[in-house]
Amino acid sequence: MKKEIIDTIAEYDTIIIHRHVRPDADAYGSQLGLKAILQATYPEKTIYAVGEHDHVFSYLGLPDEVSDEAYNKALVICTDTANTERVDDQRYHTGDFLIKIDHHPNDDQYGDLLWVNTAASSASEMIYELYKEGSETAGWKMDQNGARLLFAGIVGDTGRFIYPSTTETTFKVVGDLISYGFDRTELFNSMYELDPNLLQLQGYIYQNFAMDETGAAYIKLSKQLLEEYGVSASDTSALVSTLGDIKGIKAWAMFVEEDSQIRVRLRSKGPIINELAKKYRGGGHPMASGATIYQWSEADEVIQQLKTLCHKD
Repeated sequence: MKKEIIDTIAEYDTIIIHRHVRPDADAYGSQLGLKAILQATYPEKTIYAVGEHDHVFSYLGLPDEVSDEAYNKALVICTDTANTERVDDQRYHTGDFLIKIDHHPNDDQYGDLLWVNTAASSASEMIYELYKEGSETAGWKMDQNGARLLFAGIVGDTGRFIYPSTTETTFKVVGDLISYGFDRTELFNSMYELDPNLLQLQGYIYQNFAMDETGAAYIKLSKQLLEEYGVSASDTSALVSTLGDIKGIKAWAMFVEEDSQIRVRLRSKGPIINELAKKYRGGGHPMASGATIYQWSEADEVIQQLKTLCHKD
């Protein structure tokens, strides 16, 4: 499969890379990391990375502005995106050929060529594997920026290597990536240093979360509360793991109110939660998922079902 992807990339002069909406470090890392590799390898090709920018990830890079005409006869690659509804920029299907590279469960088998590996820690780890194959068979090149981007994506999706998705392969990959000499201290600071208002909101979460005897926990963050702390909905992504440090917790939900919806971030230390996420217009990994609801009464439904999952576990 990797060789087919490499051969297909070689055939196209224009390549447009997409990722998922509500991006995380792996979405940016895999997308922009692949772009950096392809630019280093094929300077004659036109390589774009598209999607709505989240300022939280400006330290990784910015997306490109791409015209509709650019998709004519272009190769489109979607990284780290399980289903078509979550592809950022729905022009992804208007190109000449579509490749899916992902590590989520393959429930939506879209694309002309699919490479899905649920055993991979991240899509960024998969892009590194693609690079290794390309370096051996097609002269692919990696520069310092590409290595930095893939490293950031892997760090983000493994929770700094503490999640069960971290494997021996993961450590071998990051061992190679750090040999490129980028500033890891600067990168970690960009990824994990928090503004004072976010730290204050984190204190609110610790003081106001609820957890029952089953180990199910939750916190509700209203739009009014976010405004009081001067925090955006996307900023709260940095706090989703906050409750994971609590002794006895099995799974938790963070509800974040936006203008027209309520974002649900689900995390687990045991119970499988992605099936719950699918019930509420979402999905993801067995231990890390997201969903969307539209009223607080739905949040109470999610909480009850989360309690049931923890009780059974």
